[in-house]
Order: sequence, then C-alpha cells, then structure tokens
Amino acid sequence: MAALIDIDGISRHYQMGPTTVKAIDGVSFGIAEGEFVSIIGPSGSGKSTLMNIIGCLDSPTGGTYRLAGTDVSRMDSNSLAGVRNRYIGFVFQTFNLLGRESALENVELPLVYAGIPPKERKERALEMLERVGLGDRSDHVPNQLSGGQRQRVAIARALAGKPKLLLADEPTGALDTRTGIEIMKLFHELNTEGVTLVMVTHDNDLARQAKRVVQIRDGKVLQDVPAEEFEA
Repeated sequence: MAALIDIDGISRHYQMGPTTVKAIDGVSFGIAEGEFVSIIGPSGSGKSTLMNIIGCLDSPTGGTYRLAGTDVSRMDSNSLAGVRNRYIGFVFQTFNLLGRESALENVELPLVYAGIPPKERKERALEMLERVGLGDRSDHVPNQLSGGQRQRVAIARALAGKPKLLLADEPTGALDTRTGIEIMKLFHELNTEGVTLVMVTHDNDLARQAKRVVQIRDGKVLQDVPAEEFEA
C-alpha cells in the first residue's frame, strides 16, 4: 500500500530559558493507507507532540514529514490549516461538540467551513450519522445523548470531510469500559472499510487493539511492532 504518512528523522525542540527540551528527537516511521496504528507513551514521552505534528497542528524543528506525498514540514500555519481540512479528521477525548447544536448540525459544521452547499452537507452529515449508528438521533443535542453517543457524533463529524486519516487522541478516555469497547469496535469497522486510523493513548491494553503499536519514550521510538508482539 502507498505510504500516507512518511516521517523521516523528525525532531521538535523547545527552548526553556537556557535549556533545550527535546520533546521529539530523531523519530522515523511510516504508515500506509488503511493501517490502524496506536502511538503509546506515558505523560511527557513526546507522544502528544508527535500527534500534533502528524495532525499538522505543529511543525517539526528538523527532519521531514510527508503526508499523502506532500512535504508539510516547513509549511506556514495557513497552509497547514488547508492540509488539515483536506486530509485529517480529529477525534478528541472530550468530544468538543457544540452544546446548543443538534447532532446533525455538529456533523455539518466542518462542511459549512468547507463551503459545501446546504443540501449536500445535510445529506453527507446524515450519511455519517447512519454510518456510526446514530441516524435516529440526528435532531438530539449533546445533553440528550450518552457519552458513547456523543463520541459517535464526534467520529461522524471527523468523517464528514472524507479525510484520508482519522487521528484519535485518547478516544475512550472519558468513557466507561463497556462504552469504550463499543467505540473501539466502531474503529475496527471503519478500518475494515478502509479508513486509516492513528490512535494516541497511554493505555497498553487499548494500544494492543490497533494492528500496530509505536511506543514513544523520551522523545524516541522504543518499539514499532505488530500489536500482538507489543511488550509494555
């Protein structure tokens, strides 16, 4: 399969007074289209910095990052925003839904920003809600939905722009165990349909539910193995 993500020797350094903090230091790996990869590490490991770079929310200090064949390493913030809108859907731990808007309106939101005509964006938003099993909840606002249903709305919103990459940051962190299992089942279904998934987590058991695990520690890749071979 073609490489969707190609990371070659990237670093991200921060200056704190006279001290240089190496949040990411010489990281290299690739992710092919259709993969399901978890990035795991404890707090302070550099995984959040790496997630921000993969998600085009930040740029590396050194090295090269290519997304879908395009070098995004030195793009300015406006160019990065365009890449994000075109290629990436985000799923966050806290859902980030608008409380006064219906599920349908929340899913439509990125399509509004993308300039999609009203009829088309409503049809696409309804299609995405159906895809995550919430077609009958389209008129509900977030406080009328369970935590798992809110996360499904967030996933539908992330999928609405038809991204090449779904980037999930601790996607089950705010959910109970049973609901977390349901969300992971949905991720597996989406991956089977061809969606490329990158999930960032600190949970070893959750990481193993991906097909491949990249473990980060002290800003470096400690392991990059099939999930069944991952040793915490």
